[in-house]
Amino acid sequence: MKVSIELLPEYRIPYAVIYADKITDEIQKIMESFSRQETPITALQNEDNLVVLQPEEIYMVRVEAGDTILFGKCSKYRSRKRLYELEKQLGNQFMQISKSTLVNLSYLESIEAGFNGTLLLKLKNGCKDYVSRKYLPEFKKYLGL
Repeated sequence: MKVSIELLPEYRIPYAVIYADKITDEIQKIMESFSRQETPITALQNEDNLVVLQPEEIYMVRVEAGDTILFGKCSKYRSRKRLYELEKQLGNQFMQISKSTLVNLSYLESIEAGFNGTLLLKLKNGCKDYVSRKYLPEFKKYLGL
């Protein structure tokens, strides 16, 4: 794909145009990434305390026993949203690695070989989770493997 950027003073708000003969998977992903708006997430710190988190404050999102848990640097929060809703809202820095987990790729610390062909991801806040075989090809593509 060819990319061209023109800087013109009359365009205060960025404006993108894609020229193609058909919509491919690559173009579809680009359109989705441009249309995603990273917005703050509201979550419960405890039953009485509602907090507003920016996407960059969230290291991992995991569904545990039916509850959606957001892991920050030192704290855990509970969200009323479903995993797929948070994935749309959080933006491109997050990737689904299993049926129940999203990780913030900015906070990857290390990757280890796991059992049965999976990978164990360790995040900078100490959280760990496995990339399931279903999500492994996309994760390897992200790593450039």
